[in-house]
Amino acid sequence: MGTKYAIETRGLNKTYKGKAHPTLNGLSLRIPYGSLFGLLAPNGAGKTTTINIICGLRKYDSGEVIVDGHFLSDGMKPIKPLLGLVPQDIALFPTMTAYENLRILGGLYGIKKELLEKRIDELLELFDLSASRHSFINRFSGGMNRRVNLIAGMLHSPKILILDEPTVGVDAQSRRLILEKLKDINRSGTTILFISHYLEEAEQICSEVAFMDNGSIICQGSPSELKNIYKSCETIESMYLLLTGKRMRDNQ
Repeated sequence: MGTKYAIETRGLNKTYKGKAHPTLNGLSLRIPYGSLFGLLAPNGAGKTTTINIICGLRKYDSGEVIVDGHFLSDGMKPIKPLLGLVPQDIALFPTMTAYENLRILGGLYGIKKELLEKRIDELLELFDLSASRHSFINRFSGGMNRRVNLIAGMLHSPKILILDEPTVGVDAQSRRLILEKLKDINRSGTTILFISHYLEEAEQICSEVAFMDNGSIICQGSPSELKNIYKSCETIESMYLLLTGKRMRDNQ
C-alpha cells in the first residue's frame, strides 16, 4: 500500500483568476484508510474546490494530491476507478425511472451487465428503494432522490466514497436511514469523506473530523480528542463556531 492515507494533500494551493485571496492556502489534509471522515467548513472556505481537485475536475496551482498512493500529477487513470463522488446537486434524469437512471449511469462506469444488475438490486435493497425501482424520479420525494443519487456514486464499488452534503433537504426518516447505511458501508471497508453543514451528523457518525477555514485545515482529530483539547466546547457545533467565528459567509 505504501501509505496509511486514502487521500492526502500536501501544501495544496489554488487561487482563482480575479480573486485577491487564495481559495486553498497550503491545504494539508490526511484522510486515513477506513475512516468516516468529516470535512467541516463555512461557506467559501474551499471545501468544494478541494473535492473537485481530488476528483480531477479542477486544476490546482501547486502542492501535491495523493489518492491511495497514486500522485494526481501522474494522471487520473489509476485514481478514477477508486473514487465515488456523490455531488450535492441531484445528478439524475427526472423523466426516467430509478432503475433506468442506474442502468445508464452504471453503463458509463463500464460495469458489465450481470454485475450491474446485481449491484442495482443490492443497493436499492440497502436503501429501501426496491419497491420504487420502476417509479419515475420526478415523482420521488427529496429523500428518495438523495438515496438514488447516493446509489449512483456507489455502483462501481469505489474504495473511497466522497459525499457532498448527502442529506441536505431530506426528511428526518431519510436522513436517519442514510446515516445508518453510511456507517454500515464504512464498516465494510469503504473510506468515506463526508461533507455536511449538519454538524450534529458529523458528531454522530464520523470517526475523525477536520475544520477548514480560509483554505487551510485549522484542526483535525476524533470528536472525543478535539473535545478534550477544547474543553469549553460541549459539542462539535460549539467548537466549530469557536474556531471559525460567527460571522456570516453568505457572500463568499
